[in-house]
Amino acid sequence: MDTLAIEVSYALDTFYFLMCTAIVMLMAAGFAMLESGLVRSKNTVEILNKNVLLYSIACLVYFVVGYNIMYPADPVNSWIPGLDFFLGEDNSTESVLAGGEDAPYYSAMADFIFQAVFAAATMSIVSGAVAERMRLWPFLVFAVFMVGFIYPVEGYWKWGGGFLDQLGFQDFAGSVVVHMAGAAAALAAVIIIGPRKGKYGKNGEVHAIPGANLPLATLGMFILWFGWFGFNGGSELKIANIEEANAVAKIFVNTNMAAAAGMVAASLLARFLFGKTDLTMTISGALAGLVSITAEPLLPSPGLALIIGAVGGVVLVFSVVLMDRMRLDDPVGAISVHGTAGIWGIFAVLLSNPDATFAGQFIGTVVTFAWMFIASFIVLSIINKIVRLRVDEEEEMEGMDISECGMSAYPEFTSDK
Repeated sequence: MDTLAIEVSYALDTFYFLMCTAIVMLMAAGFAMLESGLVRSKNTVEILNKNVLLYSIACLVYFVVGYNIMYPADPVNSWIPGLDFFLGEDNSTESVLAGGEDAPYYSAMADFIFQAVFAAATMSIVSGAVAERMRLWPFLVFAVFMVGFIYPVEGYWKWGGGFLDQLGFQDFAGSVVVHMAGAAAALAAVIIIGPRKGKYGKNGEVHAIPGANLPLATLGMFILWFGWFGFNGGSELKIANIEEANAVAKIFVNTNMAAAAGMVAASLLARFLFGKTDLTMTISGALAGLVSITAEPLLPSPGLALIIGAVGGVVLVFSVVLMDRMRLDDPVGAISVHGTAGIWGIFAVLLSNPDATFAGQFIGTVVTFAWMFIASFIVLSIINKIVRLRVDEEEEMEGMDISECGMSAYPEFTSDK
């Protein structure tokens, strides 16, 4: 390949990577809108603060140490990644123009920023699950440990060339590495802080606590759906030839079909089970379909992608019901959307990827869940001993906007408690 062709290919792949990064970054807005729409108005400012601050903190911590743990220059072994700080120089012109299989074909800086927005998305999963009762700053302290160490370690095991990758564990864009990992951390937090006051009765009753702004939650869902094109499409890492361009196009189609099927399947099942078309189930069904296809969005046919997404939507509905029966209060259904659907998605890889094995998928899922849950549980328990994770009962009744942020999202309606 001549020099000009190499330069054009490198520029195009880098540009595509950066545009996908920008699209995935918008998922931060999607999470913020979805979560703020599904909580009560008295907790809106606080949940927005969580989402905007966790994004910035995640980027800073991942820049300082997280990226180098996840993609270490000199790993200790396939389990232990080693430790390094900050970023090195970008690829030199000479290394790019040298050509060959080992030559870089996109900017190393583009790779960092793409991985950074993934790290922030993983932490965003936790914020919704602990909404309306976990204090802001203890949550952000946990974000430092989560993005700086806990998530990068398991990311190294698969995407950084660690033992799960060597084992043959297949997870294209992160049904388990990102989504179930975030859900496992969220589950640890939910268990420690307990349910919201009034959510469950003494005799097992489940009391619905409606969100304040379902139009906003619906907008958040569509922003996340849009962001997923960058999430899955960018994970192809390359677009500058016919084969790769076709692959990216197929990923976009499969991602969209899975989301649409997940939404319809969840809404139909909710209608059948509850007699009503629950909008929150409809919204969550689309997200569950997206999580389900994330583990392998390239190899399935669009028809199979549709089926994978539809099953994800069905799994989501049953998971939400089961969570309530177990008295695990998740205001936005994050653990079901990202965790349960993520587990289904990782095993759905077996339907289309000949390199995947049941043993490999099972071990990768169990190890990732165990690490994320146990490490998060330990860190959260330590933080809880030093400074309480949960607001007191009076603050919870008044709303976290006033006690944590000193303001109301809707000051004209301050009577809403």
